[in-house]
Amino acid sequence: MSLPLSRPLSRRDLLRSTAIAAATPVLAPLAGLAPAALAQAAAEGPAEPVWRHGLSLFGDLKYPAGFEHFDYVNPSAPKGGTVRQIAIGTFDNFNVVVSGVKGNLAGPVFFVYETLMTPALDEVSTEYGLLAEAVSYPADYASVTYRLRANARWHDGKPVTPEDVIFSLQAFTKNHPQFGAYYRHVTKAEKTGDRDVTFTFDQPGNRELPQIVGQLRVLPKHWWEGTDSQGRKRDVTQTTLEVPLGSGAYRIKEFSPGRTIVLERVKDHWAKDLPVSVGRDNFDELRYEYFRDTTVALEAFKGDAVDWRTENSAKDWATAYDFPAVKDGRVIREEFPIRSSGGMQAFAFNIRRDKFKDPNVRRAFNYAFDFEDMNQAMFFGQYKRVGSYFEGMPDLMSSGLPEGRELAILETVRDKVPAEVFTTPYTNPVAGSPEAVRNNFREALRLFKLGGFEVRDRKMVDVKTGQQMTVEFLLSSQTFERLVLRYQPALERLGIAATVRTIDPAQYENRMRSWDYDIIVDSWGQSLSPGNEQRGFWGTPAADQPGSQNSVGIKNPAVDALIEKVIFAKDRAELVAATKALDRVLLWNFYVVPQWTYGKQRTARWDRFGRPATMPTYGAAAFPTIWWWDAAKAAKTGGRS
Repeated sequence: MSLPLSRPLSRRDLLRSTAIAAATPVLAPLAGLAPAALAQAAAEGPAEPVWRHGLSLFGDLKYPAGFEHFDYVNPSAPKGGTVRQIAIGTFDNFNVVVSGVKGNLAGPVFFVYETLMTPALDEVSTEYGLLAEAVSYPADYASVTYRLRANARWHDGKPVTPEDVIFSLQAFTKNHPQFGAYYRHVTKAEKTGDRDVTFTFDQPGNRELPQIVGQLRVLPKHWWEGTDSQGRKRDVTQTTLEVPLGSGAYRIKEFSPGRTIVLERVKDHWAKDLPVSVGRDNFDELRYEYFRDTTVALEAFKGDAVDWRTENSAKDWATAYDFPAVKDGRVIREEFPIRSSGGMQAFAFNIRRDKFKDPNVRRAFNYAFDFEDMNQAMFFGQYKRVGSYFEGMPDLMSSGLPEGRELAILETVRDKVPAEVFTTPYTNPVAGSPEAVRNNFREALRLFKLGGFEVRDRKMVDVKTGQQMTVEFLLSSQTFERLVLRYQPALERLGIAATVRTIDPAQYENRMRSWDYDIIVDSWGQSLSPGNEQRGFWGTPAADQPGSQNSVGIKNPAVDALIEKVIFAKDRAELVAATKALDRVLLWNFYVVPQWTYGKQRTARWDRFGRPATMPTYGAAAFPTIWWWDAAKAAKTGGRS
């Protein structure tokens, strides 16, 4: 279960949650009931609704109704101080509805809004009420009803209403392709009480849909349907730099377009005393400085122009932190384990194009990729090769040969998957030495020949047309240029005319939406509970949907069937087995050339902050959400009071 909108900031850290005073435990999962049982339940008529303070996909909630605070926060954390952070790129838009569709969204704007439900950072697949105080759904999961808190307020003092929720769903689904796909199973949203809103789904039995709806970011209908300070009517389908109205713990205080955003804590925030708000949102100000160049951003950190840095470059982590403030302890480097997410990062083929339709051809590209050389030469040996579409989450990664429930699930699609799925564990080719590289090249040539290509006059040509194979790596950032350029000579040795083209984000988005590319660098983030988002990643309908995350163009009936097994799993064990089966089939179709991963979040900070003694299991650094300003530490670093 994951949101389709890519966020440049804190993801789950942006959210808060709460509990109501009285509720019953989540009912035992009933998805997957036989049709006769569902029909009997329907014939017996609707039961009295059971209101819950939270939802769990499988199992019980950790936190009961009326709990005081999350275990991983410091309930006595002081409020105050300013934290300065880095944002990469630029911005010309505060409208989250058209993010990724129009303009460059200012990521910090997410702090302004709230969702119906929110996860805890020490549980898997659970959500607690935030804007909603309670949630109810029938035994067949055919709908869900959320009851809003009576005291939930926008920053202008007006209440958050069911009309706001309905407006938000409609705005996102009509104007954002990925949200349109994510919420496509909601056939109706209607007000069913003074503070109740009910969502009806297109089919019963999909246990994840109530939680997916709970992730909806709620917008103020009255504000969007009003006029701005110049008397102009606002338009939710257009970009804007008007400071938005929200209901969250922060609001935008000031900004300089494309350069700086400052958010201030809402000191009379309606939710500040809720149990799950305790110990969170401790800084008075969150300041974001925008940089278009990561090298300049690093130098700004060294010069104490920003306080916190998340380091994504293995080279910089190994070589760029030898300045005096690190040596004398004023700057602390620390790595936090990432346990809540993982996934696939890869060179992704556009298999809509004929030259990539044969899996042997795609597999040959993997044999041409010398990861071991790249890891040593460019990454200082820090990375490991991605070997699963659920990399980083051992419980979900396929390994060895299928057995038990996974094998039983794969038997249902045996005639639609490669035979190796049942006979051979998947592994990536290993290079790193001249002999291994030669052996891999020989295997690549063999695979190309099986796929209808062979070398003639030092050119890899289509045996039917005689045309040389050409591939263009399309990039939207210079970050990957040096990496593709190290891969390029191997392809040229095989007779492939390989080029690299980097274009601006707007052009890149247009080409992506029209499927106009050969190979891109793409990634698919996965949560600990995969579900409906898999349809958008790999499902047949998504392959033809502009803006979907099925960038590869997969149309595979076996993959479609396994996705449904994941979504309609009746318990955690079945979910795990179905996910492993899906992973194995995706791998053996060679849709991508897997890249690399690092299972920790690298961070560097000026030593001015405090944090809880026990960090959340699934929150990594969880900065700045559960951290706070430490005046005594700050005094020792100098430069700031």
